[in-house]
Amino acid sequence: MSLTSLTPYGTVSESLLERIRNIKILLSDVDGVLSDGKIYISNSGEEMKNFNTKDGFGIVAIQKLGVGFGVITGRESEIVNIRMKSLKARYVYQGITDKVAALMQIINESGVSADEIAYIGDDVIDITVFNHCGMSFCPRDAHPIVKSVSDYVCHLDGGNGAVREVCDLILTARGRLDSVGASI
Repeated sequence: MSLTSLTPYGTVSESLLERIRNIKILLSDVDGVLSDGKIYISNSGEEMKNFNTKDGFGIVAIQKLGVGFGVITGRESEIVNIRMKSLKARYVYQGITDKVAALMQIINESGVSADEIAYIGDDVIDITVFNHCGMSFCPRDAHPIVKSVSDYVCHLDGGNGAVREVCDLILTARGRLDSVGASI
């Protein structure tokens, strides 16, 4: 019989929470994870994306606990630079075709082992990263193949709180979810 714990998103096994507790860096894709995957382009060619402030709150909260945060994304956008700067993200890799190479750079730079890194992605390009880190997460609306290989499928969609859900799980695993507002 597996022991479980209650989280804001339902029950999770103690073994999963133990793995989550060991996360030292959370990395994320951008389009479809931190944003809803839609790219808005104005008549003048200006690109716009939306980001969820709830995700941002969670990212700031885990960083206060010492969990690093960063993005590895295939597209390149100044919007992402602006958002990541506002969140004080340590790792920002854009225009990346080989996400595993970026992950290896982060491992070398940080001194953190692959087992202590988690990644949240939504499309098949992210699966290779899943295979090289300790934990994999995906939004509820991720590609079906990604959902089938993820360690945890979020209850929320990309750009609509999926990253916050992962952050809340990290906070829950460390017994800090109830005190998060006081520390921000």
